[in-house]
Amino acid sequence: MYRFYDAAGSLLYVGKARDLRRRLAQYRTTRRVRASAKRRALVKAAASLVWDVCASEREASLRELRLIQALRPRENVDGAFPFLYPYVGILAGERETYFCLTTSPDRFATFALHGAFRSRAVTREAFFALRRLLGLIGHPVPRSRCDRLVTAPHSHVFGLRRLPEGWSELWCRVLRGASREAIEQLALRLLEHAGARARRSEVQDDLRAIKRFFDDEASALAAAVTATAYGVYPVPQRHRDRIFLQYRHGG
Repeated sequence: MYRFYDAAGSLLYVGKARDLRRRLAQYRTTRRVRASAKRRALVKAAASLVWDVCASEREASLRELRLIQALRPRENVDGAFPFLYPYVGILAGERETYFCLTTSPDRFATFALHGAFRSRAVTREAFFALRRLLGLIGHPVPRSRCDRLVTAPHSHVFGLRRLPEGWSELWCRVLRGASREAIEQLALRLLEHAGARARRSEVQDDLRAIKRFFDDEASALAAAVTATAYGVYPVPQRHRDRIFLQYRHGG
């Protein structure tokens, strides 16, 4: 594992490499193309290099992640901002079901939360796709009532009445990465809906967004949690990347 510092002693970048000599040679021979602009800027700003030898690639990966999360070096982006990892939650009542999207789980304690998910873009796209599609099946709750449940910045809530019986639990299973059944049932319902058939292209795009979320985020998180025997759910934001590192390295 290695660390670049600038002339003032500020940490610029944390990385890891099996062969440090080869990695440094790659920095020295960086081409002057747009894709390499970040690497060239790092080389120009760096004044010193410190490295440590780790017992295994797994140990190096975990140490790298801890340093990035704790110190947030200027040139590290991946894993540096786990507090932005989103959750999706469900609050099921007798007549209404609410869905939330938030990065502030402590502010939505009444919701059954799922996550934390890594991709804000994939999760957000699926959340709003779900809002549009479920709005064709159920009866949307007025926005003014939903807004009362929004208790944190950059969070969203939508609600529906008269969803089919048992759908709240089925969608919880989707969000937990346990089953695609709710997605399949939704697709079948939409085939019978005249308005959905009239907008089939948009509906298909929304269904693809939800399926992508299930495959890339929900089921991937479920597999990592199971393989590592991680016992807390929803997964805390700061622990999400650590679990995946352990999962990839067989632990």
